[in-house]
Amino acid sequence: VIKFASPTSAGAECIDPDCSWVEQWVHRAGPRKQIYFEPQCVKAGIVTCGRLCPGLNDVIRQIVLTLEKYGVKNIVGIQHGFRGFFEDHLAEVPLNRHVVQNINLAGGSFLGVSRGGASISDIVDSIQARRLDMLFVLGGNGTHAGADAIHGECRKRKLKVSIIGVPKTIDNDILLMDKTFGFDTAVEAAQRAINSAYIEAHSAFHGIGLVKLMGRSSGFITMHASLSSGQVDICLIPEVPFTLDGPNGVLRHLEHLIETKGFALMCVAEGAGQEYLQKSNATDASGNMVLSDIGVHLQQKIKSHFREINVHSDVKYIDPTYMLRAVRANASDAILCTVLGQNAVHGAFAGFSGITTGICNTHNVYLPIPEVIKTPRLVDPNSRMWHRCLTSTGQPDFC
Repeated sequence: VIKFASPTSAGAECIDPDCSWVEQWVHRAGPRKQIYFEPQCVKAGIVTCGRLCPGLNDVIRQIVLTLEKYGVKNIVGIQHGFRGFFEDHLAEVPLNRHVVQNINLAGGSFLGVSRGGASISDIVDSIQARRLDMLFVLGGNGTHAGADAIHGECRKRKLKVSIIGVPKTIDNDILLMDKTFGFDTAVEAAQRAINSAYIEAHSAFHGIGLVKLMGRSSGFITMHASLSSGQVDICLIPEVPFTLDGPNGVLRHLEHLIETKGFALMCVAEGAGQEYLQKSNATDASGNMVLSDIGVHLQQKIKSHFREINVHSDVKYIDPTYMLRAVRANASDAILCTVLGQNAVHGAFAGFSGITTGICNTHNVYLPIPEVIKTPRLVDPNSRMWHRCLTSTGQPDFC
């Protein structure tokens, strides 16, 4: 049972205007005294969906090792996400301790990834044909929505298949979860880009370093990377509106920084300031709207602004997006991946399905997938962490 310390704890809900609140509960993650499946008869599958994320191989490895600990002999990997269920040339990959022993030493996904996929009915047809008893689905919000739909279709067909999600997103934007795997590593990798931009800006005459980091709707990476750097002057995230022009705008503050310290460093999340850009109605393979490039837009706006006021500027723009995704998990994420992989297997053997595993209020728990995919988790502009970031950057309110 998770006990909340206050109405602002993750998952606590106020039930009246005076903010009386109800303690919510979830199942603690971990092994159970009794198991549902006979290990020798189990066929388990693992699939990695969406984009790359540090730690995927660590989770794959730990799931395989834990399944073998239970006595499971038949473990397979599904190649390239849900696509592997219906593309004939993508064969199952047999997995065992020998195969996965060292895959955690590299980034990427040993099984490959892809976005989108076949219809849920086709995927469940493939699950039936492969005689899978367990399916471990590694992915973010969209992948978890797919996993929940697969769970629903299996229930409709009365299939005894355990569908277990493992939350994977460097954006750290899954509801109720303290942290998702890959986030710590991404923040650490972002430091290299920020440090490079700082050195470039500091070394140039009127240098302005501009770094764009990931975060479609959540600014966690940008906020934490700015905080940990200590060199960032302006941090822009999707949750906090800002103006570019005018006396309180970002551009005027850049002028002030150039006047007072001779250089400036900006960090912006990819989903920030989309209202300033021309919207496209295009969507990617996962159904997400394709974002316009705020980084390039800011680069051009800064250059033109300083030309107009006849002040020299030297803008250095860095977009390290894929460098953040492709690296190997750091020590912190590797530990989290180990725990998540083990708990995913414990959950499947307990007979759960349609669940995901993660850390909530510092406890390792099982959560129903529908509860964590309602909306993306966002940075609270009134939170202590965002105010710490503002204190660190020294930026004003850009409204």
